[in-house]
Amino acid sequence: MRNRLLTWMTAAMAAGVLTLAPMTALAQKVVKTTPGKGGSPHETVEYQVGDATVTVVYGRPYLKGRSLATLAPNDKVWRTGADEATTLITTKDLTIGTLAVPAGTYTLYTLPAASGWKLIVNKQTGQWGTVYQEGQDLGRVNLMSSKLASPAEQLTIAIAKGSGGQTLEVHWGDMRQYVPISVKK
Repeated sequence: MRNRLLTWMTAAMAAGVLTLAPMTALAQKVVKTTPGKGGSPHETVEYQVGDATVTVVYGRPYLKGRSLATLAPNDKVWRTGADEATTLITTKDLTIGTLAVPAGTYTLYTLPAASGWKLIVNKQTGQWGTVYQEGQDLGRVNLMSSKLASPAEQLTIAIAKGSGGQTLEVHWGDMRQYVPISVKK
């Protein structure tokens, strides 16, 4: 009887961990989903990074049989989403990779490259996604890369929690681009 109880408790705990793991890994609050001006759905999502609230507003295009290399070609600044520019809003000063990001509102771009992607944090806000002015960059940081276990048909920008802290992540196709994110100390 004791062995059965231990087996049942172990199975129940494992099921609980497997159920909660995705929620912990990508804990987000979807604030709003709307159609974008160009057709892709747009989401407003909130995350807690330490005691900061970080909000990301972005268009979520689908691959629809297209290659990621066609939609986000190497060596060209990409809007990192669809339609309107992707917006990041933080209530506290952050550190993204090695970049100090003061509390405020920014636009996120990426620069895909065969040698590795870069995240661009830009001070210009409110523009269409293809309007990019390098002179408005707050800064750029290198992204780390890995392959997703399951391909993502729809673009996802998330803040994930892991054993080493939190990461700002971009998932699309089979790629995962990510960088540490924390409240500035």
